[in-house]
Amino acid sequence: MATLLKQSVKLALIQLSCTADKARNLSHARTKVLEATKQGAKIVVLPECFNSPYGTKYFPQYAETLLPSPPTEDQSPTFHALSKLAKEAGVYVVGGSIPELVEAKKGDKTYYNTNMTFAPSGELLATHRKVHLFDIDIPGKIKFRESDVLSPGNKITLVDLPEYGKIALAICYDIRFPELATIAARKGAFLLLYPGAFNLTTGKLHWELQARARAMDNQVFVGLCSPARDMEAEYNAWGHSLVVDPNAEVLGGLDEKEGILVSELVAGRIEEVRKGIPLYTQRRFDVYPDVAEGGKFEE
Repeated sequence: MATLLKQSVKLALIQLSCTADKARNLSHARTKVLEATKQGAKIVVLPECFNSPYGTKYFPQYAETLLPSPPTEDQSPTFHALSKLAKEAGVYVVGGSIPELVEAKKGDKTYYNTNMTFAPSGELLATHRKVHLFDIDIPGKIKFRESDVLSPGNKITLVDLPEYGKIALAICYDIRFPELATIAARKGAFLLLYPGAFNLTTGKLHWELQARARAMDNQVFVGLCSPARDMEAEYNAWGHSLVVDPNAEVLGGLDEKEGILVSELVAGRIEEVRKGIPLYTQRRFDVYPDVAEGGKFEE
């Protein structure tokens, strides 16, 4: 069995306090990423919608144009801030997500919830547009419809980090759809990353459960990175960013406040777990199809 994680690596999740001040958010993200690198982190993750408040009314206001790439600094200050930061820190920066605007020549505007991942060189490695939009209605608890403003992405995103191996990127609600995780793991990802902003209702019920489930099903590392909780904001994030190992054991977690979680992902751990519980040689594709044979990819 090939080693999926080529060498052990420290992963940092930045549970950031995200305000209505974009410039402040970008500056604050830089401070926290640099702080994480001092703790030895080589892959650093920011939360969903880290440069803006989370909410449908905010998406058009804070949206940036990313295409054609690279955009100008006026089109996307966040693109340039993350690119410079990755190069300054010498780390991989998984830029949570931001609202993205695609404007057609005839004036039609389309918005996405989009991740950007940068190499230590400052090069953009990949983007991931949230595939599954957060449309829920729990009576008496929460109602939210991303699809009122956003459009869905249509690709599974795998990113090759040459020193370490492949990671998979998805955003928040994407975690509830195990097909994405299974396909990414069967295509060789050692780590599934989900920048996400679960709320106080779904967070309490399902945040850790989903992280451990995706890790258990696929026997890979999983990281969930949330914004810090702000009870004065219109949308209250759950927080509790965490990292889970391939045996579904929680390696570390935060509370609801701002913080940095650094966890070491140990090379050989995936293979150790898979040897003990050999799911990968026990699947019955004569009984059910291999979902990894389908799907649209960005690699």
